[in-house]
Amino acid sequence: MIQLAWPWALTLLAFPFLIRFLLPATTTVQDAALYVPFIEPFRTGSTTGKAGNQKRLSLIFLASFIWCCLVIASARPQWLGEPIEIPASGRDLMLAVDLSGSMRIEDFEIKNHQVNRLYATKYVVDDFIQQRKGDRLGLILFGEQAYLQTPLTFDLITVQTLLREAMIGIAGDSTAIGDAIGLAIKRLQDKDKDSRVLILLTDGQNTAGEVEPLKAAELAAEQGLKIYSIGIGADEIIRRSIFGSQRINPSAELDEKTLRAIADTTGGRYFRARDTEELKKIYQLLDELEPTEQEQHSFRPVLSLYYWPLGLAFILTLLAALLYIRKAKI
Repeated sequence: MIQLAWPWALTLLAFPFLIRFLLPATTTVQDAALYVPFIEPFRTGSTTGKAGNQKRLSLIFLASFIWCCLVIASARPQWLGEPIEIPASGRDLMLAVDLSGSMRIEDFEIKNHQVNRLYATKYVVDDFIQQRKGDRLGLILFGEQAYLQTPLTFDLITVQTLLREAMIGIAGDSTAIGDAIGLAIKRLQDKDKDSRVLILLTDGQNTAGEVEPLKAAELAAEQGLKIYSIGIGADEIIRRSIFGSQRINPSAELDEKTLRAIADTTGGRYFRARDTEELKKIYQLLDELEPTEQEQHSFRPVLSLYYWPLGLAFILTLLAALLYIRKAKI
C-alpha cells in the first residue's frame, strides 16, 4: 500500500489560491511613450478570443499540475511492503574473548597452516555469530582490563567486524578473567534472568584485575547469569632447534580448575578446545540453551516514492521553459 509520511504537507496545495484571493491584484499601467520594436506580442496579448482563453487555461493547468507534483513529493509518498516476521529467541549472549599476550602462541592449524590462538578463535567464532539469528549478541574484549566492545545488539555484522579487528595486546598482556565476568554482569543485569548467557574464551589464568574469578562467578550465579567457559590451547607442540626436537605444553598456564568452577557455579559448562575441531564445539552451546518465549517482532519494508512526482515536476518545468525560450526567439 501507499502512504504519505508527511500528509500535512498536502495543505500547501491551497497556497497559490490563497495568494490569488487574499493579495490585491496588480493593475496594468499603460505608458504611451513606451518604445515597442515589434507589435506582434501586443497582438497576441490583446487577443480575447477563444484561442487566447485556451492558451491561458493551458498555462494555468500546467502550472497547477507542476505545483501538485511538488507538494505530493514534499509529503513523502512511500510504498509499504508486506509485514516480515523477525525471529526473536529472547537470548542475550555476551561473548568475552581473551586478547592477552599468550594468544600469540601458534598451536592451532587451519587449512594446513599454523595460526595463533586468536586467529583460530576469530575463524570459529565468526561462523558462530552468523548462526545467532534471533539472539542479541554483545562483545567484551579483555586482557589486563576488560572493555565492552559492543553492547547487546541484533546487528551481528557489527559484532563480527569488531571481533575481526581485535588485536592481541590492545587490552594489555595480562589476563583479567574476573573483570570480564564482572563487566558482563553489569551489562546483563537488567535483562531477563532466564536468558542471560556469557561465553568466556581464554587460554590462561587470572593474573590481573580487581575481581577474583570465583567471586565474580558467585555474583553471576546470584544474578542468574550462566557462564560457558572455554579453555583454548594445545596440550603439546613440537619445537625443533639445533639441539633436536622438544615437546612442550603451551597450555601449562591454563587454569582449567578455575574455569570449570566458574561454569559449575553458574550452571554452565566447561569446554576444552585443543585444536580447531574441538573449538567448533562452540556451535553446540546454543543448542543446549532453552530460549525464553518472546513476542514476535515484525517490520514492513518502506520504499520511498517521492522522486517520481519530483522528477515529473522537473521535466514539465524544463519543457515549459524550453517552449518559452523558443517562442521568445521567434
